[in-house]
Amino acid sequence: MDSLASLIDGFGHVLSIQNLLWVVIGCFLGTAVGVMPGLGSSMAVALLLPVTFALEPTAALIMFSGIYFGGLFGDSTMAILLNTPGQASSIASTFEGYKMAQNGRAPQALATAAIGAFIGGMIASVVVTFLAPWLAEFSSQFGPAEFFALALFAFVATSSVVTDSAIKGLLALVLGLAIAVIGIDGVSGAPRFTLGSPLLFDGISIVTVTVGMLALGEVIYMGVIARKTDEGEMLRPKGRPWLSGKEFREALPAWLRGTAIGLPFGVIPAGGSEIPTFLAYGAEKKLDSRRPDPQFGTGAIRGLAAPEAAGNSTTGMAMGALLALGLPISATAAVILAAFRMFGLQPGPLLFVNRPDLVWALMASFFVAMIVLLAINLPFAMLWAKLLLIPKPYLYAGITMFCGLGIYASSSSIADLIVLLVIGVLAFLMRTFDYPLAPLIIGMVLGPLAEYSLRDAMQSADGDASVLVSSPIAIGLYVVLLLVLGLTIRAKLAGRAGARA
Repeated sequence: MDSLASLIDGFGHVLSIQNLLWVVIGCFLGTAVGVMPGLGSSMAVALLLPVTFALEPTAALIMFSGIYFGGLFGDSTMAILLNTPGQASSIASTFEGYKMAQNGRAPQALATAAIGAFIGGMIASVVVTFLAPWLAEFSSQFGPAEFFALALFAFVATSSVVTDSAIKGLLALVLGLAIAVIGIDGVSGAPRFTLGSPLLFDGISIVTVTVGMLALGEVIYMGVIARKTDEGEMLRPKGRPWLSGKEFREALPAWLRGTAIGLPFGVIPAGGSEIPTFLAYGAEKKLDSRRPDPQFGTGAIRGLAAPEAAGNSTTGMAMGALLALGLPISATAAVILAAFRMFGLQPGPLLFVNRPDLVWALMASFFVAMIVLLAINLPFAMLWAKLLLIPKPYLYAGITMFCGLGIYASSSSIADLIVLLVIGVLAFLMRTFDYPLAPLIIGMVLGPLAEYSLRDAMQSADGDASVLVSSPIAIGLYVVLLLVLGLTIRAKLAGRAGARA
């Protein structure tokens, strides 16, 4: 009941004219960026980080959460109409969604995606409302050893579980950790990896890294590499933009199953929505094979409904894990965590005690965002699709200018612009040679926490490393990590064996 009363109080904050406006702005921006090829919610949040210094923290974070959810709504539009997933989380939606569009059912496919994302996100928001306070209370038992174990769990899971090459993922993680330790050591006061330059004594800003990695690097990649590839022809949907009673009854069980599959992945640092969307699609495909009239491969509505619900339920739970544990499960969540720290806030149990107004207003905004996104996507999906007609040179030139202006406005330093360019070129090289960006971002965001926790734990135990495995919570995290790694290795070996066969 305390959670329900706090949520009602949060609605009182978020339904003010100012905060409601930021919810709508975030949903619009997230949907717009999700629709456009090559972009994503992580880029939108990274671009807006430098220009939100003047905003009140609650307003900025409400907007970022709207962008996070809106990116998934918008991305499905491109996947269905163009057969081109903008993010890995929408790949599974292309399999049956594009088939539906080819069969003249594009409006029903878009409606299926919008309603599925709404159901998944809304159920996840309800679960987060009651689960996040419990998680925060549980994390209050964490000491330095437990926080180090949690950070290590995130490092290993995001760099090895969701990447095709564990070596590339680990190298990207190490690079992120290396960037995080540049600057003056907070304990000894000694400069580290500054190359003798006073410009690096304060380290490299997480804002500069995220904008360079997720925005400028993506622009360079899209301009140099992706422009050489041909996109599919966008299908023009015609007909009713809603589902019939029969279609709704067909999709409803898939929406619920997809939501159930996606929820647990919101608290597992396994790269975000990619894995649960594929699992949800695979589960529906297996169920379809047992039917007397299998429909997968011809535009089965259940093959689109389940991944869409799974993706948004994972995102909703991810925001709960971020608030209660300070644990980012994807690149976008890592950037939002950086936004918290930019405002001097640290997610976790103390945030629920010190800033309950912010926490519960943010949770209430999840519900409002779902309603806003359904309202602007269900009837107006084709209007959003017209953003695909924007000439790519104008789009990418505008993003590049916004990157530079945002970084310069936040620091007034030419040196930061140089660092931005270097990071952008590095991101381009990583994308070109298929190195994942998420481990680098998560390594930089959580690197300082891991270093501080390791030092604190070792100092309190006079250098005895056994302190790192002296608590049931830390041991439990390591055991879960080993199980996840074992299952991942088994799945990859099975996949290779199947490919050889």
